[in-house]
Amino acid sequence: MSYTEDYQKLKSVFDPVIKEIRIPGSSIRIINENFTSEIDPGNFLKKDDSAIAENIAFSYPVFVPEDEKSKKVILLFHGLNERNWQKYLVWAYRLSSFTGSYVILFPISFHINRSPLSWTNPRLMQDIVKERNRSFAGVSMSTFANIALSNRLTEEPMRFFNSGYQTAFDIVKLMNQIKNGQHELIPEGSRVNIFAYSIGAFLSEILMLGNPDQLFSSSRLFMFCGGSVFSNMYGTSKYIMDSEAYKRIHSYYMDDFEEDIRNRNPFSDFLRSTQIGMAFRAMIDLARFRQFRESMFSKLREQIRSIALKNDRVIPAGGIVSTLAPAGTGRSEPVEIWDFPYNYSHENPFPVVEGREHHLVDSCFEKMITRAGLFLA
Repeated sequence: MSYTEDYQKLKSVFDPVIKEIRIPGSSIRIINENFTSEIDPGNFLKKDDSAIAENIAFSYPVFVPEDEKSKKVILLFHGLNERNWQKYLVWAYRLSSFTGSYVILFPISFHINRSPLSWTNPRLMQDIVKERNRSFAGVSMSTFANIALSNRLTEEPMRFFNSGYQTAFDIVKLMNQIKNGQHELIPEGSRVNIFAYSIGAFLSEILMLGNPDQLFSSSRLFMFCGGSVFSNMYGTSKYIMDSEAYKRIHSYYMDDFEEDIRNRNPFSDFLRSTQIGMAFRAMIDLARFRQFRESMFSKLREQIRSIALKNDRVIPAGGIVSTLAPAGTGRSEPVEIWDFPYNYSHENPFPVVEGREHHLVDSCFEKMITRAGLFLA
C-alpha cells in the first residue's frame, strides 16, 4: 500500500474514543490508552489553566506490532498547534511496520485531545478572530485554526514553557511505567527511541540533553523538520500562530526570560538547579550556554539524526544545522537537507493530492520513513 492509500485507510478507521481499532489488511492494531497527568498545569503561571479537564485526563494511541513481545518502542511527538492525529497515523503505522516497534502517539499539553473541542470549532473561533483583528492593528495570519493558541500565548507567553514542562514530566511518568513493567501493553524494560517532528523535536532535544532519571541514556532520536534552537524558528503561520503571538513569545524568551530567572521562586529554582532546566535555557538561542549545548550534542552524536527541508520557512534548515552541527566542529553527519519535487510546506510536508503527483509524495514519504526506520529499528 502507498502512503496516500494508507493515509486514507487510517483516517477512515481511527477514532480516539474506541479502545481497540483493527486496521484492515494488517496485523497491527491501535489501542487507545488512558493517561492522567500528575503535573499541575498552573505551575509557574499567573493564569490558571487547571480547569481545562481535557489536559489532565486523556487517551493516547498505541500502535501494537504483530509481535507483541517486542521490546522496542518509538515515541512519536507532533508539531505545534495540532488538533488531531490525522497527519501522524500513517507515520506511526509505517514506523511500527518497518521496525516491529510499539509506536506511541503522545499529545503535547493543550494539544490534540488535550484541548477543548471548542478550540477547533470554526464558527465559534471566527468571532474571536474578528475581535483579535480589531485589537491588534496590523496582525497577520490570524485564523480560526490558530486563534486559540495565539490568544493564549499573547496573554501569557510562559504557557509555551509550561506546556513543555508538563509534557516532559508526563513522558517521564510514561517512561517509568514502561521501565518498571507497569504499562498495560508494553513489555517491561523495553528500549524507547523517539521520532519527533517540528516543535516535538525541540521537546525531544530538551529531554535528551536533560535526561531526567537517566531515562534517555540509550535512546535514539530521529527528527524531521526540527532540531533548531528557539530563536531560529519562525512560528507565524495560519496553522500555528499569528504574527502578534509570535512577536510576543519571541520577545519574552529572547529579552525577558533570563531576567525573570534571577528572581528566586519555584520557576527559577527549577531552571537553575536541574539539568533539564539548563537544557531548556540552552535551546533558546545559540549564544546561551553554548558550551553545555555543544558538549552534550557531541556526546549524543551517534544517537541523533535530523532531516531538514530546503523550503521549510518555519524551522529553516540553516537553523537546524547551526544547532546540531555548528561551524568549526566538523560535525555534519546529524543533519541532511532534502528538497521534495512538489509543493510542500513545513506544516504539510506530505500533502494528500489527486492525480499523478501523489506518486511523488508517496516516494518522498517512503524515503523519509525508511531512513527513520533504519535509524530507530
